[in-house]
Amino acid sequence: MPISLPNDPDLENFRRQARKLQRAARSGDPAALDLLAQHHPDPVEPSWLPLRAAQLVVARAYGFSSWPRLRRYLDDASELRRDPTGDQPAASPADEFCRLACLVYSEKDGPERWSQARALLADHPGMMSESIAAAAAAADPDAIAAHLAGDPGTAGRLTGPHRWAPLLYLTYSRAQTGDEAGDRFLRSATLLLQAGGDPNAGYLWLGLPSPFTALTGVFGEGEQGPGKQPRHPQSIPLARLLLTAGAEPNDGQALYNRMFRPDDSHLELLYEFGLGRGDGGPWKRRLGAAAETIEQMMARQLQWAIDHGYDRRVRLLIEHGVDVARPLADGRTPVEHAITAGRPDLLADLKAAGATVRTVKANEELAGLLLAGDRAAIDAFTRAHPDAVPALLSTRPALVHQAQTPAAIRALVAAGFAVNARHGGSTALHEAAFNGDVTLITALLAAGADPSLLDDGHGSTALGWAQYANQPAAIAALS
Repeated sequence: MPISLPNDPDLENFRRQARKLQRAARSGDPAALDLLAQHHPDPVEPSWLPLRAAQLVVARAYGFSSWPRLRRYLDDASELRRDPTGDQPAASPADEFCRLACLVYSEKDGPERWSQARALLADHPGMMSESIAAAAAAADPDAIAAHLAGDPGTAGRLTGPHRWAPLLYLTYSRAQTGDEAGDRFLRSATLLLQAGGDPNAGYLWLGLPSPFTALTGVFGEGEQGPGKQPRHPQSIPLARLLLTAGAEPNDGQALYNRMFRPDDSHLELLYEFGLGRGDGGPWKRRLGAAAETIEQMMARQLQWAIDHGYDRRVRLLIEHGVDVARPLADGRTPVEHAITAGRPDLLADLKAAGATVRTVKANEELAGLLLAGDRAAIDAFTRAHPDAVPALLSTRPALVHQAQTPAAIRALVAAGFAVNARHGGSTALHEAAFNGDVTLITALLAAGADPSLLDDGHGSTALGWAQYANQPAAIAALS
């Protein structure tokens, strides 16, 4: 199973979890007994469960095969861990500029910080000669050349406020824009690489086992959306430069960050350089079992693409040999996902590629028909299964959150699903606003979605979510 750890994983915290599990199992706690049954390879007597057995269960629950392997990962991660999200006072204007200019992958990212970085650079132009990190973040090839002339080894040395290689400040910087800046970024990156900068430079964000590499920074995006975590303005030319220099194309974090939008330009480039093949590169060799396998990262891409209607991506993945026969992370096959996500148009492609075909339950088939928006098929199915809609309403009342098209929204509302149903404390309109999906916003409003509703977590309207995510088209649609 894939490794799944909390932020800032700590050995003492895992020891406490093991001791707590030991006590709970000895007292007969049902949840603890279930955990033992799932993750211990042998039958054990809970009433005298030894600590080493509880430690094994904890390690396996997080995806490690043993407690020593978990410990070994934590030892390795302590050296590679970085926390660029903190608010520690900067030691100099150059450090503050680097902090403001670069994506840190938290809610702090966004245009306001990059504007502050540009203002700071204008006030302290001399910082470029003081810090190669600042020179890289500002894409100043002349300043970088001067630093390298004085000390060529600085191209690969950890520096600046985040203890990153200079190449990372360049690839995560979002402070500079425009064609002129694009040329400077390419010249600056070339200088660093020619001086020995590592194209696979990276770090473990808060100690998690998916490295944030130079390529991750170039491709950008992520859970906060492209308004707050955009791709680098020179993403494709810079990515090509890194890949030509030896960057590993099987970059799980880069793939994850870019999977939330339908654009496939990153995949096309990565496939050109060997995505889906090889041994996973230097980070996989360093992290071993803690790092995601190539098969796992490609299966995740396939599942997301099927579930979210990215048909072109599914076909691109199939074309390049993704395994469609093996069950995905949730145990369901790609065909089952296609049926239940309302993607009947993908079934022929999946079957032709060798996908395993299984029958699905009636409620899953109905969910798929509703999400496909196929009114004729829905009517035929409900006539044959008159109890299907009430049963689905009781088990999946917030199904509207999975709708990807106006037709799906209309079909769900006609079947009795609430357009304002909450999932995770928010409505489907909140989510469409955050994603900047004006087509869905329009369809939801037409179906009766209430734009005045506040989400449970932040007390914000859908408009507030669009503003937070820096989605101007969604803001206009909701204003």
